[in-house]
Amino acid sequence: MVKLRVLIPAAGRGSRAGLPYPKTLYPVDGIPILHRLLAVLSIYDANPTVVVSLEGELLIRDSLHQAGLNAHLVIQPEPRGMGDAVLCFDQSPVAKEAEHILLVWGDLVDLQAKTVCKLVEKHIDHNNDFTFATRSVDLAYTVVKRNENGHVIAVHETREQKLNAPEPGEREIGLFAFRKNIVFKTLVTDHPKKIGFITGEHGFLYVIEFLVSVGAKVEALPIATESDLISFNSFSDIK
Repeated sequence: MVKLRVLIPAAGRGSRAGLPYPKTLYPVDGIPILHRLLAVLSIYDANPTVVVSLEGELLIRDSLHQAGLNAHLVIQPEPRGMGDAVLCFDQSPVAKEAEHILLVWGDLVDLQAKTVCKLVEKHIDHNNDFTFATRSVDLAYTVVKRNENGHVIAVHETREQKLNAPEPGEREIGLFAFRKNIVFKTLVTDHPKKIGFITGEHGFLYVIEFLVSVGAKVEALPIATESDLISFNSFSDIK
């Protein structure tokens, strides 16, 4: 039996959307985004780990308590980037037992259970080190790069590539499954692309290119639906 635990980085402050509370608590159809995610992911982890900010911890804790939902909350003291947020999983009481992590961005509004199930099934059946969901879109803010055989070799962020505007392409959606040890070892190792040139933050997607380069088994699955793509960065995203 694969020991898989769910990790949800949800330390976003909601300031870009003008919210006085973490954006993962924004209600969609009356249900906070984080609650919606926990419902979808409960089949894999009834007590997932959620990364929160210092300011958002109490609000998120109270929201989950009132809804009768369980989660291990770990704090990311400063917004140092997604790679740093993922490493916060080591604070979780379930960190040592986890062999694989199902990582889901905390602002995904309408993640589909079928997509998650397909991802986890393929990750385990194919004995992958790293697996992620993708979809071809008109504006790809992250771009999946494949070789001539169709195998993924990297994922680039448009802003870090200094492109004027996103172009059509295949993008990741914020849904990943991976072996904890190999990814965490990569995240704590110095790498030229570890710190974003534009953001100045510790990124996450660079680990894909590194894992491919050292022969790890990485697979990008074009299984995401239109609903899976919706993430809450501004109100226009969810209208």
